[in-house]
Amino acid sequence: MILSSHGVIASQIQSFVGLLDTYPNAAVAYSLRKLRTLYTGNAIRVRRSSDNTETDIGFSGANLDTSSLTSFCGSGNGFVTTWYDQSGNGNNATQSTAANQPQIVSAGSVILKNSKPSVNFDGSNDFFSLSSSIATSTNYSFFSAAYNESNANGDTYMSGGSGSAQFIADLSGATGNIFIIKTFVALIISGTITKDRFNLNTFFTLNSANSLYTNGSLANSNTSTPSFSNPITTIGRNNAGISEYYLNGISEMILYSSNQSSNRTGIETNINTYYAIY
Repeated sequence: MILSSHGVIASQIQSFVGLLDTYPNAAVAYSLRKLRTLYTGNAIRVRRSSDNTETDIGFSGANLDTSSLTSFCGSGNGFVTTWYDQSGNGNNATQSTAANQPQIVSAGSVILKNSKPSVNFDGSNDFFSLSSSIATSTNYSFFSAAYNESNANGDTYMSGGSGSAQFIADLSGATGNIFIIKTFVALIISGTITKDRFNLNTFFTLNSANSLYTNGSLANSNTSTPSFSNPITTIGRNNAGISEYYLNGISEMILYSSNQSSNRTGIETNINTYYAIY
């Protein structure tokens, strides 16, 4: 307890500290929770199915404002037209084509994974385009809280280029691999992950020191040297136009164009504490 300047006893309220306050300088950061104290924007922009009207949905405290979201959508469906970048770089993810917009509300209820709101891709043609491409780098640090589903094609988090492209993705099947590739055959790293569940997946490609973690544990590491030629331009699909891979559901995705391996445990703990993944 503390005394106010007017002599009134008040409760001491702990200030909000977001993940990006402690671990700043992300290239992009998309989440359905607030990640940064100084971020004053919204989480997502949503189109409702009843009349195709759109509105921005912000936060209630550190959480997605689900009350405003369900009030806006009513008993219908809600689709995400923009996922706002909280990194401070303004690189928002957008989709103007209604048929390709991932879903956030179904029949009046917010779509949840692990009891948290999730942007749900349809496994067919849903994806976002970035407002600005992300330059390729030999130093990537990638963190995601997503539902990895067994399906025919697997899931793509981010991709770039066409014909010869790199991906952050996982393969199909009951178990899968996460990897970044420059072409369809240039595998950088793989490691088994459990599918049909919510996972915290972390990937580092640091010059010639690559590593993959799933739910806090090392899945694999190697010393191959990646070679990148295309910037990252999309979320949720393989942008090369040959084999289409699509996500099922994602709640958070953060990419650093820098080495964050020394911060891995702290970042993963922050994500896991909020989403209760493992």
